[in-house]
Amino acid sequence: MRLTVLGGGGFRVPLVYGALLRDRAPGRITHVTLHDLDAGRLAVVRRVLAEQAHDVPDAPEVTATTDLHPALRGADFVFSAIRVGGLEGRAADERIALAEGVLGQETVGAGGVAYGLRTVPVAELIARRIAALAPEAWVVNFTNPAGLVTEAMARHLGDRVIGICDSPVGLARRVARVLGVADPASVRLDYSGLNHLGWLRGLYVGADGAEENLLPRLFADDALLTSFEEGRLFGADWLRSLGTVPNEYLHYYYFTREAVTAYSRAEQTRGAYLLGRQARFYDEMARGGSGALAAWDRTRAEREATYMSENRQVSGAGERAADDLESGGYENVALALMRAIARGETATLVLNVRNGATIGVLDSDAVVEVPCLVDASGPRPLPVSQPAGHETGLIAAVKAVERCVLEAAESGSAQSAVKAFALHPLVDSVQVARRLLAGYQEAHPGLAYLR
Repeated sequence: MRLTVLGGGGFRVPLVYGALLRDRAPGRITHVTLHDLDAGRLAVVRRVLAEQAHDVPDAPEVTATTDLHPALRGADFVFSAIRVGGLEGRAADERIALAEGVLGQETVGAGGVAYGLRTVPVAELIARRIAALAPEAWVVNFTNPAGLVTEAMARHLGDRVIGICDSPVGLARRVARVLGVADPASVRLDYSGLNHLGWLRGLYVGADGAEENLLPRLFADDALLTSFEEGRLFGADWLRSLGTVPNEYLHYYYFTREAVTAYSRAEQTRGAYLLGRQARFYDEMARGGSGALAAWDRTRAEREATYMSENRQVSGAGERAADDLESGGYENVALALMRAIARGETATLVLNVRNGATIGVLDSDAVVEVPCLVDASGPRPLPVSQPAGHETGLIAAVKAVERCVLEAAESGSAQSAVKAFALHPLVDSVQVARRLLAGYQEAHPGLAYLR
């Protein structure tokens, strides 16, 4: 089986390759093609992968290219992990938003809209190329904003593009752990929403017809409820009020003012921090520094330890717990997804897929984040509880913003882009929306198509 990774010079590619090295079953990936526009970053990542594969028998062969067409031909799976504008673009997104007093996180609020506006046209171009050159390939989308980009690509690839994110599986794993579930994979999740906008409403154990929802036991115990990342972020009282456990990214919605203040006071934004750390790694390796894998792992550990640090500061949550830093994220979701499709192994995974009739407030083509049953025919959404109250409002509002981004990308309409900013729940003024678009167009030449 052949895998192509678009954005193959990206920092997290070794996580994916590490998962492939652990897969020894028949039908596994035997060849990986890395594609990136930056040949220097490709060379550095290849060094890391070579060290990972040292002494691993039959490790997947790795090739690299800056030419998209040969990278796609013959692929069975394509991972899309591009970052249009690089981390420099992310840092600019955050800085411009904070200057207007609103959040600029790369998938949430103004930053997410800006990132989507410059990413969707590129993602759609790639989707058209895949449809022409590798029409039988399954596309696994890592590119943020994951739900929005998956929906854009689905217009050309249909159900053969699937978005993945590690936030829901991480949330479920943490909740299962504190509730004493020996095998987190054995639980049934009642989780739904959009990417980075979802809620865990149930965590069920037991056989069909005799299932028990363990969440009431979690809500009844303060010690349990504040013993994991989301519990410390949101607080026991707020989680009980909601009656659900939100995805960690909902902290930006529920504690907006505090988050804006914390990010405004920070020495540097998250994007600027990552830009500095990762640029140091790539530069050191490009100069011939030794121990590429060890250097990459140190940089990765720094990255993970500081994840959402401002949000934890706002909530008094303290440092991330050691067990929250363990591997097991999106690379393992991707591996399980490929196994299920390539080998016909049944798996239940939380994925970004077309809605169908799963969430009633949305149309059938809307991409949602829900548990899916996956086999050789691909993923099928499983029944979930319907969102209620404010959840419905947030889902509908953010999906409307995504549709404005798609319209702007298709038509080149600056008016639709302003509408996307203005309608976002975390942007509080049409005038701010206009200034945001002007600021982003000045910073990003790739947004010149909006007129």
